[in-house]
Amino acid sequence: MDYKETAKSILKLIGGKENVSHLEHCSTRLRFTLKDNQIVDTDKLEKVDGVIGVRQNVQTQVIIGNEVVEVYDEIKPLIGEVSQTNTSKEKQKIGAVILDFIISIFQPLIPAIAGGGILKSLLLLGSATGVMNDQSSTYQLLNLIGGAPLYFLPILVAITTANKLKVNQLVAVSAVGALILPEVTTMLADGTSFLGMGVTNIAYASQVFPAILTVLFYAQIEKLFTKISPKPIRIFFVPMMSLLITVPIALLILGPLGYNGGTVFSAVIIWLYNHFGWVATGLLAAVLPFMVVTGMHKAMIPYAVSSMSKMGAELLYLPASLAHNIAESGASFAVSIKTKDKKLKATAVSAGISALFGITEPALYGVTILHKRVLYSVMFASLIGGSFAGIMAIKAFALVGPGLASITMFVEKVNPMNLVWAFATFGISFVIGFIAVLIIYKDPQDISEEVLKENGLEHLTSPTSGEIVSLSSINDEVFASGMMGDGLGIVPKEGELVAPEEGEVTMVFDTKHALGLKMNNGAEILFHIGLNTVQLAGEGFETFVNVGDRVIKGQKLIAFDLDKIVAAGYDPTVICVVTNKESYQVKSIHQSESVTTDTEVLSIVPIV
Repeated sequence: MDYKETAKSILKLIGGKENVSHLEHCSTRLRFTLKDNQIVDTDKLEKVDGVIGVRQNVQTQVIIGNEVVEVYDEIKPLIGEVSQTNTSKEKQKIGAVILDFIISIFQPLIPAIAGGGILKSLLLLGSATGVMNDQSSTYQLLNLIGGAPLYFLPILVAITTANKLKVNQLVAVSAVGALILPEVTTMLADGTSFLGMGVTNIAYASQVFPAILTVLFYAQIEKLFTKISPKPIRIFFVPMMSLLITVPIALLILGPLGYNGGTVFSAVIIWLYNHFGWVATGLLAAVLPFMVVTGMHKAMIPYAVSSMSKMGAELLYLPASLAHNIAESGASFAVSIKTKDKKLKATAVSAGISALFGITEPALYGVTILHKRVLYSVMFASLIGGSFAGIMAIKAFALVGPGLASITMFVEKVNPMNLVWAFATFGISFVIGFIAVLIIYKDPQDISEEVLKENGLEHLTSPTSGEIVSLSSINDEVFASGMMGDGLGIVPKEGELVAPEEGEVTMVFDTKHALGLKMNNGAEILFHIGLNTVQLAGEGFETFVNVGDRVIKGQKLIAFDLDKIVAAGYDPTVICVVTNKESYQVKSIHQSESVTTDTEVLSIVPIV
């Protein structure tokens, strides 16, 4: 990969540096917060050399894989700092804003926390095996070094929060740093007051939420005094007044509020774990493929960081991730053996190695979500492996992607079996994922035109008139990723859905916005009118068929009020996908973007 050319192409296709309001990266993805997500050319972006895939949810995520740091280093100078000072012009839902804020704060913390955690786990392993004496000064010094990221977690959080809020990082760090000053800690422990008000005794080292609340408050104070301060004295007056007001408020109100909130947060997770135990771990592992694909696994990071800082261990997310990561590896290696496709074979080998070391995106985007049988195998293996990890009550002691290289994260000095059970989870997940794929995976075959005709070649006409759009460009992660099936989207010009071919109605949603049709060759088609239109509760929709009805080509199925859907703020795109895609080759055959109900848009061919 030419990193510089890849960076230039990515920047161009996301709308240029003027469209970027924030950029960061994780272990495999460039994460852009954009001013306008609609101008991203997803189709071309996915074809850029080095790009594995593109996902748009809260952020526009460009999946690079193991070389993401090199691409990030090339694209960062191209963007510069000026363009990132602007905020997004796109009006986002409050949930999206909160999730973007959480990811931006916690994602950059992981390398430091992971590095320190793995160092501590290696020291524990050395002590447990007799290689090092845990009473030696060398061991104790190295142990303190490994614990530094967690101890100074409030400082790290202050930096990332201030960076996200675009306020002075050094003053923000000073405000939060005041909470963990040794003298302040001593005064709080001995009992102290401020202006006659008692200050709660809290040890703020390793705390996350007090730091976030403090910087959020500081940001508002900084903006206020920047606005009202005379310019000649602004350089010292704004920081002075911000510290003078922020730190006492943090000690009296925000710190205790954040501390108690974090305690409740962790208590809820522990309650769920204690009451549901291995079931929760197994189910989480099974759904992790969907969470990672959509980026929603990042929502677990605040819990994991909080759990690490409060208990020094994590009981749910990381053990489940171990099962999922290794299941992805086993499944990918099995695909590399079973497939005859040379390109897929190479991709599967590379993806299997990455997943073995805890990086699953190459496996997910390159293998798993493209083949439903592989996805089922991974989910099954993850469920079994995760359930086993839950039954054995495995604990993780470092916040890093679980894999072969980081397996020492499960070393526990007082319970040596914790590492043993982690290795057992590793083996179970790999073997089951590997065997399941060997048993059920089948390569899609290239079938000659004669064989196609003999086995029920069907050309599907468009179910409505409009403009064709690719499935990957649809602003819905489930459909865009191909999880629901292969197909396309049509931006409708009129509010009518008709049967594209003869078949049987298999499903009609109560809210009338979606319908299932089984074609004569067995292909199961899902028609979904608009995105999130289920929230209209059937208003503006009228159905003309029932489940079990036989329909002919061109027969009216659903009428929908196009203007009402648009006026309500919903995307009206009609999605057409083959849900049992593992049994069919689905290919786009339309020659132009504009189609009518007489235009053939898909070929749906049984795999023999």
